[in-house]
Amino acid sequence: MESCNGEMHHCCNLNSDFDDCSEAYLRVNDSNGNSSVHTEQEVENFRRKLKYFFMSPCDKFKARGRKPWKLMLQIIKIAVITMQLVWFGLSNQMVVQFKEENLMTFRHLFLMNFDDVRSDTYSVYTQRDVYTHIKYAVQQFLMLPNITLGNHEYESVGGVYAPLDICQQFYRNGSISPANETFSIDVQVDEECSQIYPMQPFKTLKANPLNLTLHFERLLIVTIKFTLKAINLQTVQYHELPDCYKFNIMITFDNKPHSGEIKIDLDYDVNINECRNWSVIGASPRNLYMTVVFDIMIILTLVASLVLCTRSVKAGVLLMFEYTEFFSSRYGKRVSLSERMEFINGWCIVIVVSDVLTITGSVLKIIIQLKILIITLRAALPNVIRFTCCAAMIYLGYCFCGWIVLGPYHRKFRTLNVVSESLFSLINGDDMFATFKNMQQKSYMVWLFSRLYLYTFVSLFIYMVLSLFITLITDTYDTIKHQQLKGEPVSDLHAFIMQCKDSPESGCFSVDDTKHTCIICCLQRTHRSKEKADC
Repeated sequence: MESCNGEMHHCCNLNSDFDDCSEAYLRVNDSNGNSSVHTEQEVENFRRKLKYFFMSPCDKFKARGRKPWKLMLQIIKIAVITMQLVWFGLSNQMVVQFKEENLMTFRHLFLMNFDDVRSDTYSVYTQRDVYTHIKYAVQQFLMLPNITLGNHEYESVGGVYAPLDICQQFYRNGSISPANETFSIDVQVDEECSQIYPMQPFKTLKANPLNLTLHFERLLIVTIKFTLKAINLQTVQYHELPDCYKFNIMITFDNKPHSGEIKIDLDYDVNINECRNWSVIGASPRNLYMTVVFDIMIILTLVASLVLCTRSVKAGVLLMFEYTEFFSSRYGKRVSLSERMEFINGWCIVIVVSDVLTITGSVLKIIIQLKILIITLRAALPNVIRFTCCAAMIYLGYCFCGWIVLGPYHRKFRTLNVVSESLFSLINGDDMFATFKNMQQKSYMVWLFSRLYLYTFVSLFIYMVLSLFITLITDTYDTIKHQQLKGEPVSDLHAFIMQCKDSPESGCFSVDDTKHTCIICCLQRTHRSKEKADC
């Protein structure tokens, strides 16, 4: 700095009309009464330092020839992580596909005359049909090894196959007489269960070994539970080791409404585990563990990105403290929180968090594979949150109203969850005509209320709420864009930096030769002063 000041002093003697190059020292007192001294050259150097900090990667390359390594690394990282996500998505797709196909297989195997098209209305209406469907499911379970197309087998515990459980739940006591409009019911629920073990050779039931008797007047639900196991072999084709699946299957006969219709459904819980003993012949270990090597390369890339972004955040924090001290000592003013936040690059923090999470996910992915065990949004966010909370209250009001009033007359308003899904579909313009058309017209008042309800909801949320939500985002975007186009300083920090007229190509930001840089900058400012004087 001393050599630079000396050159500046010599330059000022040669150009006495250049006021900005004066060697005068300024002594100012801050708010605490502390005295500090800054030369104009020190102020200009600090202003140039701030301007360089807020430059784009391209401008920094023009100013100092600094290659945008961090930017190039982010581009590379996006490419490799996209490849990793596609790879993982394809692997996960095989798991989902295997589970869904098994669910459909089980429904066709154990539900009598199951139809995919009418799966949501699969029901029985007579006592005989209930017994027939239960017996059919049990017979199919006992004959499973002889009829299944997959590699499904019974769960074995200590060399013994796990049994099938049949349970019925019913009210303890009850006497119901709709004809006399009288009833007496004990709401205490009892449960009766029986078990059937598969035996070799596998064969169907004789007669009725369960001796099952259902109490239909008091019956609430009948469940059939059993466990099957399978192995997903298709992953071998994609250089992944197969997993072992355990399906805990439950067939439900639901008679809770006592409406004369018993709905039948089959669902399962699945556990995915590493197979205990496995051997893959004809596949190279290099191919099986190729994804692990790729994940390690991604982790190294993420670590490099994490280090560079952390260093940028640290540099911004240090410069923030330096600017705060400088501004306080020179102008006696306190830097506001919003100006201090200008030095904290939000994108770098997001990248750091993203890198940490992705590294963690990649490590977990390796463990699984080895079988070892934005400016506009930030500015608009407060308004969006407040607006969303208000809109959510109105939305919940419509949900409860539709559920309570229209539930008995429309399938899409039967439960609160279905109501919410139906109204959200209406907001997006989906299934609108069917919602209006399928409303039962048993009562003129209900029909009239349903029209008023649906018309007001569609008008309010599509034409007002949704439009206002978009307006909050676009208004904030227009405000920021207007400030950037006009170059209006929005803070003291921006106003201070804008006093620096040196362009990135001027050479004033170079750190290779301080003496040469000072002379160049002095001559450039002298030339600008003469141009102003001529005007």
